[in-house]
Amino acid sequence: MSSAPVVRASFAAADYVVFAFMLAVSSAIGVYYAWTDRGLRSSDDFLTGGRRLTALPVSLSLTASFMSAITVLSNPAEVYRYGASIVFYSLSYIMTMMVTSEVFLPVFYRLSITSTYEYLELRFSRATRLLGTILFIVQTILYTGIVIYTPALALNQAHTLPPTTVTGMDLWSAVISTGVVCTFYCTMGGLKAVVWTDVFQVGVMLAGFLSVIIHCVVIKGGVGPIISDSQHGGRLDFWDFDPNPLKRHTFWTVTFGGTFVWVSIYGINQAQVQRYISCKSITHAKLSLFINLIGLWCILLSSVFAGMCLYSVYKNCDPWTTGMVSAPDQLMPYLVMDILGDYPGLPGLFVAAAYSGSLSTVSSSINALAAVTVEDLIKPHMRVSEKKLSWISKVLSFLYGALCIGMAGLASLMGGILQATVSIFGVIGGPLLGLFSLGILFPFANSKGALSGLASGLVVSLWVGIGAQIYPPPPTLSRPLSLTTEGCNLTALDSLNRTSTVSPTRMSHIAASPAQLGHARNLLADNWYSLSYLYFSPLGTITTVTVGLLISLVTGGWKRKVESRLTLMKRDTTLFCILKALKDRLMTRAANPDPTQGKKKHPGNINPVFCDIELDYMK
Repeated sequence: MSSAPVVRASFAAADYVVFAFMLAVSSAIGVYYAWTDRGLRSSDDFLTGGRRLTALPVSLSLTASFMSAITVLSNPAEVYRYGASIVFYSLSYIMTMMVTSEVFLPVFYRLSITSTYEYLELRFSRATRLLGTILFIVQTILYTGIVIYTPALALNQAHTLPPTTVTGMDLWSAVISTGVVCTFYCTMGGLKAVVWTDVFQVGVMLAGFLSVIIHCVVIKGGVGPIISDSQHGGRLDFWDFDPNPLKRHTFWTVTFGGTFVWVSIYGINQAQVQRYISCKSITHAKLSLFINLIGLWCILLSSVFAGMCLYSVYKNCDPWTTGMVSAPDQLMPYLVMDILGDYPGLPGLFVAAAYSGSLSTVSSSINALAAVTVEDLIKPHMRVSEKKLSWISKVLSFLYGALCIGMAGLASLMGGILQATVSIFGVIGGPLLGLFSLGILFPFANSKGALSGLASGLVVSLWVGIGAQIYPPPPTLSRPLSLTTEGCNLTALDSLNRTSTVSPTRMSHIAASPAQLGHARNLLADNWYSLSYLYFSPLGTITTVTVGLLISLVTGGWKRKVESRLTLMKRDTTLFCILKALKDRLMTRAANPDPTQGKKKHPGNINPVFCDIELDYMK
């Protein structure tokens, strides 16, 4: 397989059946909840499931919400090119759940708010709320369109070099079917449909990964050869504790920087907050976050091992260098068609896994967009009945779905800007995290400080984010690992008019502008713009908090009295509850050292059945 990576297989009828089945089940869940909840008329029932959900389905929905097709397709390609250092995300996930459950969840759950941006008005001002809402809406529409388009592009042969084919699936048929199905079940069933389809789609994602992993293990003769190949190829050399913030991936960038990125998602992003505040109790909400950890770990480890399988199969003949695929994100679909093409239905299962990732992310975004629009832009300015609000929520879900499909069309025209847009969306989360942190953790922060801090954080993070797109870091900092074509069947490659003389590193430079070349690089490019992309979020957060605190102190924020329910209180934390329980127990023991002392002994009631009867065994 690695000697001649020429894949001519395309989708069989069974593959289309499996893919269609996934879409049909997702739609059926929406119809089911539209029917069972037809008597529930309020917008709260539609957007939060009536706050009656339990921990398990919510935890799986939390897992699926941001485990998109980018995870299914890009994580293995990341391991293939750069190594398995992303496995340290497992540590950042732990810290993320701890911070979210201890800092943000108690405040949001206590306020019983539908939109997280409603908190910004309660804590600061209406202008702060409006700015936060607009940023969320614009960036989520952009991001969601890209999430719809990315897997379709990766799985379609139209953008590969002819005459190769990845799956043979038509690009726009995939884009439109994904968007339409997702919009349908969001509009029909609301949050309950989104949560339960996410549960189904997590299962599909894991099944898709396992189908590839199991077959690779069989082909390679066990797990040992795959690990050995990855070790010899440098894919497992990830113990890098260098504190240099310019290096793309180290232990510190992935754990520390990754924690900020994921806290901005789990702590304040409407799509995630809307889920755990829909739980029937705060205990269920906290439990859902920690059960969700298991799902995150399973998907992360599956994607990392899939990347190791990818390298083990193609370690001697890289399909990207030879031009068999045009982008790294096509490597996994290429592998699937290579090793599973003779097993009808299994390629369809993997494609269903990739699209399940997209459906779960898109549905979360559509539902969240409808929620913030109703709560932040309609309710404060219009007096509408709950029945009408419910219908407005459904119409908004439909309109936002259509907008996201349209955004997928715009993404197809972006070319090189596509990656820049994704990066900019990630950069927005840092300043917003700083804004919410100001409100929850610092009682003296005021609206002037909040707005100034948010503006400063956005300027700084966008500056470095856009600069990094114009002047990407040199290979010495991004450190792509070597790939080879020494084991390729050159006859087969020549018949396809391929060339194996271009390395991946060189390929990335071919598309670069002259400003990106070494002789044009300046001091900012070699230092500021070379900052690891995982530090963009911490940079935005720290800038927002620092400027916000300084402006608040200068403008008299320390004189302001804030309602305690709007900030984190001692009794909200688990540590305080544990210490209080221990203290109460110790005080009880000190007051009454001998629990039996001073108590009267009661013989109890006599059972008449055994009362004063002597049995004469001699009779």
